[in-house]
Amino acid sequence: MAKPKKPYRHRSIGDHLLHPETLMMSYGYDPKLSEGSVKCPLFQTSTFVFDRAEAGKAFFEVAYGLRKQRRAEEPGLIYSRINNPDLEILEDRLGLWDGAEAALVFSSGMAAISTTLWTFLRPGDVLVHSEPLYGGTEFLVQNILPQFGIRPAGFSAGAGGRSVADAIATAGGSGRIGAILLETPANPTNALVDIAECAGLAKGLSDRNGRPPPLIVDNTFLGPLWQQPLALGADLVVYSLTKYVGGHSDVIAGACLGAEALIAAVRGMRTILGTMSDPHTGWLLMRSLETLKLRMTAAMKTARYVAEFLADHPKVKKVHYLGFLGDEDPDAAIYRRQCKAPGSTFAFEVHGGEAEAFRLLDALKLIRLAVSLGGTESLAEHPGSMTHSDIPPDRQAELGITPAMIRLSVGVEHPEDLIADLAQALDAV
Repeated sequence: MAKPKKPYRHRSIGDHLLHPETLMMSYGYDPKLSEGSVKCPLFQTSTFVFDRAEAGKAFFEVAYGLRKQRRAEEPGLIYSRINNPDLEILEDRLGLWDGAEAALVFSSGMAAISTTLWTFLRPGDVLVHSEPLYGGTEFLVQNILPQFGIRPAGFSAGAGGRSVADAIATAGGSGRIGAILLETPANPTNALVDIAECAGLAKGLSDRNGRPPPLIVDNTFLGPLWQQPLALGADLVVYSLTKYVGGHSDVIAGACLGAEALIAAVRGMRTILGTMSDPHTGWLLMRSLETLKLRMTAAMKTARYVAEFLADHPKVKKVHYLGFLGDEDPDAAIYRRQCKAPGSTFAFEVHGGEAEAFRLLDALKLIRLAVSLGGTESLAEHPGSMTHSDIPPDRQAELGITPAMIRLSVGVEHPEDLIADLAQALDAV
């Protein structure tokens, strides 16, 4: 039964390169090693048996970085905190979408972000980051990391406010810049950050060993179909796999992808912190990857209809939808360079404030009032009092998060049904 991921890594038929959505069905898995099962079984086990003592020794040497992996040598299975067939095959497939050399799966998006940051940041370092960030990331950056002597230096996503160049210049005088963290599009405003610009600035920095800080991009809102940060110069990409990749609101998971050299360091931290995902979650995510393109494409197309309806409604003040960026908008050029589609999560503001936003949310009948995004069902929430409630009101205002703002994640329902629900809910505002 099941030695992990040796065969079935073919990415082409002759000269024809296979597409990721095709490779999601079989890449990295050989049915012959699992009793002929067409799908990878669930390896619900904590530990694995070694053929002989020398094999166990070799497996640990590679897993703990005691020596370099030999050419054509496969990491051996040891213990599911270190590796597991479901997770290894899932990681192989995840990397195909982003063109990553390696990928790691975690128990949550926050586990992916925090483990990655702990890998590269040390006391006395500065973390340069875009704003706004997802509420959990914001709390980590502003409240947890400073307890360990790591100082945040923020800059504004979108036009206006502090620039990334200013943040780097200021941070450089107060400590080593240990990493640069971007979230683009920003949650919940959809403001964009120029990944290529940040990559160029990062490569112009170096520590005493001549190494630039890693540029880490949270690509949850658009990726991996509609934006691919590694191709734009990012070093690492992080995801909440709970969102579009999982896509069914039934798993919690995260990922980090990038070059093998950097991922190896994150892998070592993950092993010791124990932040990896479990086999069952890995198995469910492999199932979800098979329909990722179908789901994301359907939701993206539906979101366009919904956004256009909202933009024309007299009770809606503004719609923060990437598909509406005009040539006069400072983010438009960035969008054309780095995004392939506007995605299906966006915010809109009603006329009024929190009371009006709450009346709309309470009147919804089809769209669920819940946080998270990227599922097959449509969800709506109030960022100011829910996902971003740990950000003080004055900071929310600076970041463009208003009391009248509602974040909407469009699912795969029929657009006319979603529009009918929003229309009757807006009548209550």
